[in-house]
Amino acid sequence: MKQIQLAIIEDEVLIQESLHDFFETVPEITCLFIYSSVETFLKDYSTLVRTPDVLLLDINLLGMSGIEGIPLILNELPNLDIIMLTTFEDSESIFNALCLGACSYLSKRTPLKKIQEAIEVVYEGGSYMSPSIARKIANHFLPKTAKKNLLTSRQKDIVSGIVDGKSYKMIAADLFVSLDTVRSHIKNIYKTLEINSKAELIRKSYDNEI
Repeated sequence: MKQIQLAIIEDEVLIQESLHDFFETVPEITCLFIYSSVETFLKDYSTLVRTPDVLLLDINLLGMSGIEGIPLILNELPNLDIIMLTTFEDSESIFNALCLGACSYLSKRTPLKKIQEAIEVVYEGGSYMSPSIARKIANHFLPKTAKKNLLTSRQKDIVSGIVDGKSYKMIAADLFVSLDTVRSHIKNIYKTLEINSKAELIRKSYDNEI
């Protein structure tokens, strides 16, 4: 493997320093620069002696977001491989980034050695996803009939109670379980369905997605 030329767009100083210090110890990867914004990168990249092969790109940046910057960056550097490195793990951010041209998506919780591995995989023509991100993508493409089987029968009973307008206390009484048990099931239901509110749960039920 030849020397990989890496670029980073990240505005958190501690993360900038952590990535820079780590890649200083990796002989196969040269960190060409770290910018805090897409705008600065687009302004200055043409002055670089070497062109980056891989870009680590955050989403929540000052000014333009990383997702908004993807098409602009690829317009200037069409052969650049973009890896999203972000705290955002919601399905909308993931699919927006991938649809716009990012080839990989990593959580900022990813260990530095795994980030190195991702860069090397991408450089060799592959794609790399954090396990939690890969699971969301897999779930997205499950057939609807399979998605309906994601919940247990007890969880479906709880969903039915919520759709009927019952309180958690009423549902617990109907099912002869504790209030804490109902709350625990609700938490797991939200996680499984990748939702964050009762309104989303009811909508999915009405749309026959559960």
